[in-house]
Amino acid sequence: MAKAKGEHYVDNKVFLQAMIEWKEKCKIAEEADDQKPAVTNYIGECFLKIATHLSYRPNFINYTYKDDMISDGIENCLQYASNFNPEKSNNPFAYFTQIIYYAFIRRIQKEKKQTHVKNKIIAGSNYQSFDTMPGDSTSYSIDNSFAMDNLPDEDVYKPKKVEKKSKKGLENFMDDDVDKVAERGVER
Repeated sequence: MAKAKGEHYVDNKVFLQAMIEWKEKCKIAEEADDQKPAVTNYIGECFLKIATHLSYRPNFINYTYKDDMISDGIENCLQYASNFNPEKSNNPFAYFTQIIYYAFIRRIQKEKKQTHVKNKIIAGSNYQSFDTMPGDSTSYSIDNSFAMDNLPDEDVYKPKKVEKKSKKGLENFMDDDVDKVAERGVER
């Protein structure tokens, strides 16, 4: 027996038709010098469904900031919805899935950078022991051995190295230093 075909959570044909209608409304508003209309509820629901289902993929499932990833994806979809061109593509599902995917990647990179900063702060901090109350003979101390033991061996976030490009053509004769150029201008 053949397996029954499951229903997709976003119907691409209906989604395409909704995008075409919304783009027409945008064109009419632009010609009348009005504000761009808001996306319809159906389009917004499609963005939410795509982002939510994409967050269930194995490479995104275990992040604690998954809600932030979904929010970033929806925000980017709303930001770039007007760039979708139904004349070039009849697959808005794939278009917006890519937008959400890269929004997820950017959020993960931001969070890794924040984690790196937090780890550096923890590693460089020096905890002081607490003072005791009068009559308390117990000595209390806190060391950051727990924090040091739980830091990763190497930095998770590695800053990008920017390499200077070699000069070509007339750029060889131009000065990079603005101060030198200003001094020459005074001398003339």
